[in-house]
Amino acid sequence: MKFDGVLFFPVTPFTAEGAVDVELLKEHIASRLPFGPGGVFPACGTGEFHALSIEEVRTVVRAAVEVVDGKVPVVAGAGGPLGHALAAAKAAEEAGADALLVLPPYLVTGPTDGLVNYIEAVAAASSLPVIVYHRGNAKFTAASMARLAANPKVVGFKDGLGDVGLAQEIVSAVKATGRDDFAFFNGLLTAELTQGAYRGLGIPLYSSAAFAMAPEIAKAYYDAYVSGDEDRRNALLEGFYAPLVRLRDQTPGFGVSLIKAGLRLGGLPVGSVRAPLVDPTDEQLVELKAILAKGYELAGR
Repeated sequence: MKFDGVLFFPVTPFTAEGAVDVELLKEHIASRLPFGPGGVFPACGTGEFHALSIEEVRTVVRAAVEVVDGKVPVVAGAGGPLGHALAAAKAAEEAGADALLVLPPYLVTGPTDGLVNYIEAVAAASSLPVIVYHRGNAKFTAASMARLAANPKVVGFKDGLGDVGLAQEIVSAVKATGRDDFAFFNGLLTAELTQGAYRGLGIPLYSSAAFAMAPEIAKAYYDAYVSGDEDRRNALLEGFYAPLVRLRDQTPGFGVSLIKAGLRLGGLPVGSVRAPLVDPTDEQLVELKAILAKGYELAGR
């Protein structure tokens, strides 16, 4: 599976009554496609997978598939309790997804062998290939990823842990298996801030929540990144991404909440986040608005 461009993680819009707003979701995704995402990842972390029912996962993924219409891969989330993960995998397949991003299991922490079994169980639940998400209580070793790479249905690795030494070991171990079709990408929060380092590890791709909120800014960063324009890339990092991260770190869950707030500030009424996440305060919205204004200025909008 080939990804060429920023990896786009759309939000899940909700109506005032709390239901998934399908038409607004389609508008949200369609408005970002002209900026050239390398893949669309509905019902994942930014899309509040943790708060979606299986039927809502099916609805969100189906809407994304309809809008994307084969232009780029659509990768749906599956994770949490094993039964929920298996059901999400089947729902995503029925909705037409191209692959799955396997999020961590719920609550319990098992040994590495158990994590491998979890990934393989989700992979076996549908015909879709899977990408492993390395974070939280799903921490893989180089040996376990080499073992998973022996399964042709496991096609990628997303690092959300931030241990660069371990990430390097995993990249090397998977490449040593002879797999040349394996995708590696940086999945840390606001990944643009660390992508310069991750590129050196052999992890050239990255997920971008900011792309969902401000695709002009995210695309400006990506263009500078791939062209080697380090002056422009660093200006965007210092003027937009670093202040955004400082604001994000004020409140747990703001990796999602700020993105939805930024969309609302931009005129797309995507609704609030679901519990246990919370929306920004009025003061934080003022700060976010100023950060976005600086980002648009740097992007040349």
